[in-house]
Amino acid sequence: MAAGGDRAAGDARSTLAARLNYLFANMHPPGAPYTNSHVADEITNGDEYGETGLTEQYLSMLRNGRRANPSPDVLRALAKFFAVPVGYLMGDLTASQAERVEEEVRFLVAMRDQRVRAIALRSVGLPPEVQDSLTTIISQFRQQMNLPSDPPDAGGEGRP
Repeated sequence: MAAGGDRAAGDARSTLAARLNYLFANMHPPGAPYTNSHVADEITNGDEYGETGLTEQYLSMLRNGRRANPSPDVLRALAKFFAVPVGYLMGDLTASQAERVEEEVRFLVAMRDQRVRAIALRSVGLPPEVQDSLTTIISQFRQQMNLPSDPPDAGGEGRP
């Protein structure tokens, strides 16, 4: 029984670490990803995070899996900082809910690219059949460049 409990603790540890690292790698302004120091300082000194204190060293331990049981206040602050549901960090979401959060992160990352944003915004207001034609044209360009027709992990929302 203890081995199963240890495995569950290890799963929680790796889930939290993996999700934090995913957010650090993807949820940042254009340019370089956030550092542990920056996130810890923002949370510790930001009024919107209440009295939550977080050190760079503790955040590093959370990210590398050496610590896996932060206080609810720390989890809420990290979730707020990265604009994700706290359940995502806690591992409380179903697999499909967690995938939806990551899909939204991928969308936000894509929208950081000014050219991608320009293409998306130019298609607003066009009839659905024209938008479908544009999607087909983009898929054909991707195929010519030996890329998959859809970007990796692209959501299928809006498709049959």
